[in-house]
Amino acid sequence: MKAVIKGIGGYIPEYILTNQELSTMVDTTDEWIMTRIGVKERRILKEDGLGTSYMGTLAVESLLNKTGASKDEIDMLICATVTPDMLFPATANIICDKVGIKNAWGYDINAGCSGFIFSLSTAASFIESGRAKKIILVTGERMSSITNYQDRTTCPLFGDGAVAMLVEATDDPSIGLMDEILHVDGVGRQYLFQKAGGSMYPPTEETIRNREHYIYQDGQVVFKYAVSRMADVSAEMMERHNLKASDIAYLIPHQANLRIIDATAKRMGVKKDKVLINIEKFGNTAGTSIPLVLWEFEKKFKKGDTLILSAFGAGFTWGALYYKWGYDPA
Repeated sequence: MKAVIKGIGGYIPEYILTNQELSTMVDTTDEWIMTRIGVKERRILKEDGLGTSYMGTLAVESLLNKTGASKDEIDMLICATVTPDMLFPATANIICDKVGIKNAWGYDINAGCSGFIFSLSTAASFIESGRAKKIILVTGERMSSITNYQDRTTCPLFGDGAVAMLVEATDDPSIGLMDEILHVDGVGRQYLFQKAGGSMYPPTEETIRNREHYIYQDGQVVFKYAVSRMADVSAEMMERHNLKASDIAYLIPHQANLRIIDATAKRMGVKKDKVLINIEKFGNTAGTSIPLVLWEFEKKFKKGDTLILSAFGAGFTWGALYYKWGYDPA
């Protein structure tokens, strides 16, 4: 048995934060952002009292309506996020309650921007072992909640959104998750992190005053690691399975930075028309970025298409998946 995605639902907030508006908030310009990152606009969940579970719930409801799957059939719900509603309970549990999923268990996974590939691998393990038949995998981020809009180097990067996928068992050897290569290196904790809010630095007047509850990133170091690790692991996956660039239908990379994406595609020998990108519209939505691409471009895929999914995130975490698409366009 292998695990295969059988449907996708998504939600993006209505509010669009453009580069022009950002330039009124910090010292930046559309040209500066587009040249260095490739982001034109990003979606932001503006309303107070709403979090990742709000977007995740709408994504799951969209998925269930689209696939016709029954809530009672769901064995497990996993939520990949670095912006949970709260430290506990898990956002996965909150989404189950809001949707009305009563027969499932689940939990959150925090793997930074590699959250999707790590959690799909986890879901596949439950499917392959026979311990679950139908799993909903949610990736959701309200990155705006931890973005410092006084920091010109990080605030242009991030956006919000959520995607839900139905992951099922299949005995068809031509589709589903074929292989994975996943890595972590704790050195990344020095260069990309949120300092305060956990047990090491609980919230205090000082942590709030020092703006330590927001993302900190040493951009040059993170860029250097991301370029090499994403490119290396994607090329390794091709070599492991004797895949040529012509065998790959699409490369779907984490949408962090156009220069990182270009470097990965170049290393793999994949032409630009086979690289799916939506960073210009949504920015970096962390672990939700690859699922947002799959959701937006779902109708492009045909059953059996070979996809390479590659990501790099805080931790550091990184990896690549070799995946065969499981259904034809509706």
